[in-house]
Amino acid sequence: MFCGSSDGDRPSYRAAARATGKTLARRGVGIVYGGGRVGLMGAVADAALEAGGEVIGVIPEMLAAREVAHRTLTELHVVGSMHERKALMAAHADAFLALPGGFGTLEELFEAVTWRQLGYHAKPCAVLNVDGYYDALERFCDEALASGFLRREDRAGVTFGTDLASLIDVLTAATPPPLAD
Repeated sequence: MFCGSSDGDRPSYRAAARATGKTLARRGVGIVYGGGRVGLMGAVADAALEAGGEVIGVIPEMLAAREVAHRTLTELHVVGSMHERKALMAAHADAFLALPGGFGTLEELFEAVTWRQLGYHAKPCAVLNVDGYYDALERFCDEALASGFLRREDRAGVTFGTDLASLIDVLTAATPPPLAD
């Protein structure tokens, strides 16, 4: 799960984060995320924990030292760097879902999408487009396809949607193809 360490400027972002945590927990889907207690990250984790869900956090020492680590998770892994964080999150995750966020959210999402494109994993990737937040990003992906910078199957590797339940269905129903040798 990738999302902002702040709440953004619309109450709908935090509401979507809480709904995501709660819905995933109720469906028995564990969450792996950046380990923060603040912003949308904290909202997802708190809602999932309140609903009895499993939440695994992965946070670099530098951020944990600033006291932004969520200390009441099912598991909290404190790692040495952002690179370690992303690798451990990817190893624990069966799918990737992005909610609204900033540069960090985009960087983590696109690293997961790129790793999929390159064949490092075959896990599904999706974006919850809350109140049109990701409209421009979806258009960019479509333009990259139309302009010959993405193959059709690579563009299809990231699903955009506005309905949380439908996106979770896509992520949990996906049967990843075998990786090429």
